[in-house]
Amino acid sequence: MKPLFPQLPGPVGVFDSGYGGLTILEQIRRVLPEYDYLYLGDNARTPYGSRSFEVVYDFTLQAVRKLFGMGCHLVILACNTASAKALRSIQMNDLPSWDAGRRVLGVIRPTVECIGSMTQSRHVGVLATTGTVLSDSYPLEIHKLFPDIVVTEQACPMWVPLVENGEAKSSGADYFVEKYVSALLAKDATIDTIILGCTHYPLLLPKIRQYVPENIRIVAQGEYVAHSLEDYLHRHPEMDARCTKGGTCRFFTTESEEKFMDSAAIFLNEKVRVNHVSLE
Repeated sequence: MKPLFPQLPGPVGVFDSGYGGLTILEQIRRVLPEYDYLYLGDNARTPYGSRSFEVVYDFTLQAVRKLFGMGCHLVILACNTASAKALRSIQMNDLPSWDAGRRVLGVIRPTVECIGSMTQSRHVGVLATTGTVLSDSYPLEIHKLFPDIVVTEQACPMWVPLVENGEAKSSGADYFVEKYVSALLAKDATIDTIILGCTHYPLLLPKIRQYVPENIRIVAQGEYVAHSLEDYLHRHPEMDARCTKGGTCRFFTTESEEKFMDSAAIFLNEKVRVNHVSLE
């Protein structure tokens, strides 16, 4: 039977429903600059956070299939919502029938794995989108590895709009940053580690630090996802051999190319070339 997807080695695929995944891509490229990358943003249908599990699964599945069709053997879901609502189903139900040699990885597990060695109080906070909080993904994943850790979450519905509208450094952002940080710490004063459970939030990090006590550690995802991927490729040479290494990066969006270029510049501080693609 003819394979569903190209079999020659190809780039590492990075998918996000919007632009936040660019912060993950940036860190991955910093740690693993020699690989080729293909970034796909489903910007026409973002945000995913407010959508049902079924819709997020369907959209994410379309994106993964597209990236596989473009030559990727390994895809990173650089999106907390997709990782929370679609990753497990794709890994268990779709990959075995599509191509058992291909892999899809998320951003939640690599972030969670580092927590056990960071927290002394065993009380951890999570700042995330409403959709990620409602999914309970962080408490579930943390308790699988560290059942003794107490997890407290706080939804931050205004943070993504602030970032995407270029307001992350504005004085107007301070009100909403302080509001959600204070709400989290009011729920549990013994928190000593806070996870930024959204890929947009690193752009707010300077302001977040202003309102988080110095003794509390802040965990942004990109660095940990990047080093986890590095470790994964080291432990799986068969997958590493399927990933091309030319140091290139291509960008694709389901939105208008001009809009993507303007918004991507907020996250990458540079203009990138992008091509339009359809997932349906």
